[in-house]
Amino acid sequence: MEWKRKVNWRILIVALCTILIFSTLSFRIYWLQTVKASAIMETAKMQWDRQHVLKPKRGAIYDRNGEILAYDGKAYTVNARLKPLDTRDEDVVKDPYYTANMLAPILNAPVQELVSNLTKPNKVVELGRYGLKISEAQRDRILSLQYPTLPSGEKLKKNQLPGIYLTETTRRVYPNNAFASHVIGYIDLYDEPKMGIELQKNKELAGQKGHIAYQKDRAGYQLPDGEGEYTPAKDGSDVYLTIDRQIQDYVEQALDNVEKQYKPQGMTVIVADPQSGEILAMGNRSQFNPNTYYNGIENYNNHAVTTMFEPGSTFKIITLAAAIEEKMFNQNETYQSGAYTIKGQIPIRDHNNGRGWGTITFLEGVQRSSNVLFAKLGYERLKLEGLKKYFEKFGIGHLTNIELPYEKRGNLNNIYKPRSPRDWAATTFGQAATVTAIQQVAAVGAIANGGELLKPQIVKELRDPHTGAVVERTQREVRNRVVSEATAKQTRDILETVITAEAGTGKAYKIDGYHVAGKTGTAQKYERGKILEGRYVASFIGFAPKDNPKLLVYVVIDDPQTDAGYASWGKMMLAPMFTSIMERSLQYLQQQPDLSAVKNKQNEKASSKKEAQATLASSPATSKTLPKFEGMSTTAAQLRAKQDNLTVTVAGTGTKIVKQYPEAYDQVVPGEQIILVTDRVKGTKMPDFKGKSLRDVMEFSSLINLEMKSTGTGFVIQQSIPPGTVIQGTELLQVTLQSVSEPSVPTTPLPGQEGSTVPATTTPNNPGANPTTNPTGGNNQAPPSSTQQTGQGGAAQPPASGQAPPPGKPGDQSTQTPTTP
Repeated sequence: MEWKRKVNWRILIVALCTILIFSTLSFRIYWLQTVKASAIMETAKMQWDRQHVLKPKRGAIYDRNGEILAYDGKAYTVNARLKPLDTRDEDVVKDPYYTANMLAPILNAPVQELVSNLTKPNKVVELGRYGLKISEAQRDRILSLQYPTLPSGEKLKKNQLPGIYLTETTRRVYPNNAFASHVIGYIDLYDEPKMGIELQKNKELAGQKGHIAYQKDRAGYQLPDGEGEYTPAKDGSDVYLTIDRQIQDYVEQALDNVEKQYKPQGMTVIVADPQSGEILAMGNRSQFNPNTYYNGIENYNNHAVTTMFEPGSTFKIITLAAAIEEKMFNQNETYQSGAYTIKGQIPIRDHNNGRGWGTITFLEGVQRSSNVLFAKLGYERLKLEGLKKYFEKFGIGHLTNIELPYEKRGNLNNIYKPRSPRDWAATTFGQAATVTAIQQVAAVGAIANGGELLKPQIVKELRDPHTGAVVERTQREVRNRVVSEATAKQTRDILETVITAEAGTGKAYKIDGYHVAGKTGTAQKYERGKILEGRYVASFIGFAPKDNPKLLVYVVIDDPQTDAGYASWGKMMLAPMFTSIMERSLQYLQQQPDLSAVKNKQNEKASSKKEAQATLASSPATSKTLPKFEGMSTTAAQLRAKQDNLTVTVAGTGTKIVKQYPEAYDQVVPGEQIILVTDRVKGTKMPDFKGKSLRDVMEFSSLINLEMKSTGTGFVIQQSIPPGTVIQGTELLQVTLQSVSEPSVPTTPLPGQEGSTVPATTTPNNPGANPTTNPTGGNNQAPPSSTQQTGQGGAAQPPASGQAPPPGKPGDQSTQTPTTP
């Protein structure tokens, strides 16, 4: 009985334990599957799900001819592991002070800052901005420290700088350094766009991020039947600017020369095509190197679009055109120069301290830049409403909407809210009003092109980075017609006399062989509404050739450091800059000069070839629309060219045309070189480039990827590879150029030929070539230095807040020096 009772108790205890165990398990199962189910599922998903953001490649920036200006290059970020992963991990920083001292010269970093990072309690640290996105050269130096090479030539296998490791990334590279830096802008180390095109076209350049999600097993392998999502990243578009790298280089060289000699507070130069509104070059001083922006930028502003300043007498072009359009200007009419008095106001005086030139004609008044003449035209004839009408039509006081950030409107308060008649009368000759340089270029461009105000363009097109197909192309955009073609022509004719007439203020801007029209200008600077004695902004705006302008150049210099009076600044600084940029650019664009106008005794006996060029330049050339040769067979393209009386050079021995220059549907004139590239470049014969422009040589070399060097400026007089030579693709083409306005010099053998050598500068022929050099000699790099001048850039800052001087001040200052020519 006793035994049976014990058995029963044991059964009961076992049963109770079983019930308790199963109850506990059941409760646990219930708890996991209901109460904790969502949390457990989240944890599980974190273990088996993987999600990654796919970063797109940022688009590159090119000039109009495909020369690369900015791109994403390979870079590396330096990290340091300070704590081991486990007891066996020895790849950690063991001596922070030694490591910091070894890395400091490579990273250009202060030792103490590196030590501060290397002694943090973190497991892994970055080395601050100094370790972000270092170059491949810096990476190689770090690797050589970690695994040095023994004298025997064998590399050590043990890491001598433990704990330091590199992760691959990308960084923005600007191969030309400070070249056009205000236009291009820059991307900082944290991939944020700053300034210029990088900021303005960031959406198009950045592309769209992608996404990938998948499920993995414990070992990290993707599950074959696991769910997954994939959205590919869309790379950013490549942006092609209207900037021409060669013309921009001429601008950079001219700016460098004046900055080095006179150290002005600032300078701005804009080169535009007045027929299309395209900006071919835009430069400022001071400037900066976007590759090393973190070393400090003295001048963030692109003064061509952001700085407002009194334009001075260049503004008289608008008043002149308005008076001609309203039939209020008779160039043979006379007036008394010297001073002009509006009742109750301080007299308006001519720039020679009010002495004037006696009774002169209206035409001579323009040539001498008489303030009195323009006050009479504006105050007596156009009146306030007429000035408002034309300033509005010419876009003064309004944004041009060029595709660059932070553009300013300018200020016409003395027109819309004048305190006295003298205030708005003074605007007729460029006082008491502020503009931006780009507004001036657009306004004068309307006179140059026949009367149409165009929107300035800085972006030519967007292209697919993989196929090269054009995604978006900028079209010529007419804002409105400001004056008739007849008025524009008469204005151009008068502006040419400013350069050619004996009384003209612009005689220093004459260029032999080309008809130049333009206007000088000087304005006093203000600070908090008060005139700054002896401090001026001098400028010149001009275009050429006068009857069919191809280029418009605006040069502005702000307060140079010189003891010479402002009246001589034009001859000293402005004229050399303008003539250098204009002449070299016209020659580069193959704008044939009028050789009959070249006054050079050494060229009196011109060759028959030059005479033919002069005849061609002086005769009206009928332009033709170039057909699309791309895609045609070589034979068909040659027949089509013959039918259209076009002179073509076929590069290669293939059967199909794959490239052409100029592009399809461009306008060409008789005699212009047309290059057709076939699908088989090998076997191309070298053309005869004598008498051709540098641009022709560059285009041919670029199309067939031939390395080219040049020396001199102007037109080709000698080439290293004789015409008709079959090109293998490994040769170096060297050319010598000479301006038609230069005296003839004996040609010397080019490098590689028998005789002495001639220094030359490598010209990049494709985006992969070294673009830091230029085809006319010299280097355009100008990184900021401690000797650079800070200040207002290419134009004078308006008083304090960037606004116009207080209404009435220009006229109420009895000590004021009037606007000068």
